[in-house]
Amino acid sequence: MRIAEPVMAPSAKGPASEAPTLVIVPPAPVSTAQRPARRLPWRMLRTALSATVSLGALLLAWHLAVKYRLDFYIRFNNIPAPAAVWEDAQTLFGNARFQKHIYLSLQRIFLGFVIASVVGVGLGLLLGRFRAARELVFPALEVLRPIPAIAWVPMSIMLWPSNEVSIVFITFLGAFFPILLNTMQGVQAVDKVLVRAAQSLGVTQRAMFLEVILPGALPHVFTGLALGMGVAWVSLIAAEMISGQFGIGYFTWEAYSLVRYSEIALGMIVIGVLGLLCSGLIRLVGRSVMPWMAYGAANHD
Repeated sequence: MRIAEPVMAPSAKGPASEAPTLVIVPPAPVSTAQRPARRLPWRMLRTALSATVSLGALLLAWHLAVKYRLDFYIRFNNIPAPAAVWEDAQTLFGNARFQKHIYLSLQRIFLGFVIASVVGVGLGLLLGRFRAARELVFPALEVLRPIPAIAWVPMSIMLWPSNEVSIVFITFLGAFFPILLNTMQGVQAVDKVLVRAAQSLGVTQRAMFLEVILPGALPHVFTGLALGMGVAWVSLIAAEMISGQFGIGYFTWEAYSLVRYSEIALGMIVIGVLGLLCSGLIRLVGRSVMPWMAYGAANHD
């Protein structure tokens, strides 16, 4: 805040009185869009350092447990060391068959997750907004929701014409319910004052969804997408282990059958890294779609 030069106040006896009046000029507002940008390099560096320390500690614990053959109920006698897994990884990543395993798993997760996102978000908006639709449809969905995706494998093999389609269906089921429930919760959490204000302005139902309901529900929607992606990977790997002929889940199970311990660990690591990248992509899209959420997170750092 700064104080301007004294200004002589007008008086009835003359053009100006001798008593000065101080004019207080408020400081120019700082653009809120610039604040997170100034913190971004430090936040990225801090995140990278934290991730390095966390992963380094995990690798160190793994190395020491294998080196000293720890056997406290959990047995590390047959677990491969990180160095052995790295040696196998250097060979396998250049192998065309291993690359096909990764490609097919990514293709399946993409198809199943995209379909689940479209259906889950669309149906969640509808059920969250209209009570009659929710009372009609939601009980049937609640009956199906507790059934694990892996329990659908025998049924999906009978339902669909090929194993490939059945695996995508299992992946879809894993992602669908978290997306649906979080979208419904997001719609119901939208401020009712905003809805009434939009109704008083005479907006159409389409404008209500696009300009009020969907923006208000977006934080919950992206939470559901992130959760759905994690469950989709779990469902995909289980389906590939049971009925697949390719895929990173099938690769891991085949390595176990052939007693290739390093490849088992490598398959698990690849699954974890791919899942991390997919979840990170969802968070990145969420920050670009909801810049106000990124600003709020920066203010709480």
